[in-house]
Amino acid sequence: MGAQLFCAPPEASKLPHPSNDTGLMSRFSDFSGDPTHLISDAELEELEQEIPILAGLRRFGEEAVRMPWFSKLGRPLDREERALARSFLDGLGFPDVEPARLRDWSEAADAAMTLDIEPAHWEAEESLRAGLAADALDLLSEDALNIAMTHVSALLGERLRGAVEEAADFWEVEDLELLNAAAGAALHAAHGAALSLVSGAEDDHPFRRKFALFARGRWPIGIAGLTLNIF
Repeated sequence: MGAQLFCAPPEASKLPHPSNDTGLMSRFSDFSGDPTHLISDAELEELEQEIPILAGLRRFGEEAVRMPWFSKLGRPLDREERALARSFLDGLGFPDVEPARLRDWSEAADAAMTLDIEPAHWEAEESLRAGLAADALDLLSEDALNIAMTHVSALLGERLRGAVEEAADFWEVEDLELLNAAAGAALHAAHGAALSLVSGAEDDHPFRRKFALFARGRWPIGIAGLTLNIF
């Protein structure tokens, strides 16, 4: 895969995140993770002195960079992954939905397209996101929160590019829109987990569970009918 895997994205770290009136491919095809927005260590340390909670967010971003992104695509779901998916679904309000494995990128593309006509879980996620954002803004200014989320994006941008390139090379995939959607979905999940951290949400918050699935090398694409499709 060449250097054109990702186009230069618009700034996407500001709240709110993309609306739910379009599907996964269009939501995330403009991957956001521009390393030019990375805050210097000195600038971040100064901010952390003013807002100590940002130190935890920096640790979160640094740990996320080391996760095995997209390394287990298509493999059978193990017990822990099923447990994470179950916790995510219950917390999101879909107790009747069951996780299921997708075996290849073709199945992943089909699953992504179904989200255009089945947006219910996106509405649930965006409702949770709005609540977390409100809680976070009780603790931080909007500018501080946007700076923090931009820094997470910048930390993860290069890592997600590399991880998706590796997966694309291994699977011989050339669908740039789908690859960008995968990377964008991962970054969106990282934003959600970071937001839950800032707002002081519980460890079993659905956004943390979803992020944990990504962090284990999976791509939880979304719900179709009574199935949570996980690549």
